[in-house]
Amino acid sequence: MKLSVWKLLGVAGVAGVTATGVIIARDQRQRANLTPDEVRSRLHERLAEAGVEAEKEAGEQRGTP
Repeated sequence: MKLSVWKLLGVAGVAGVTATGVIIARDQRQRANLTPDEVRSRLHERLAEAGVEAEKEAGEQRGTP
């Protein structure tokens, strides 16, 4: 019985490593397909969102909504 438990744990570990590799490969392919202009526009969007959130936090600290 002990051997089958270890075998099951080994198979589960291999499946987990494989799934992680698939996710990483998919993410890298998506990033590789972006043009420099697309990367730049995404960064500008993220910067704008971060600026809005920072302004909200600063307003909350001053006590204004």
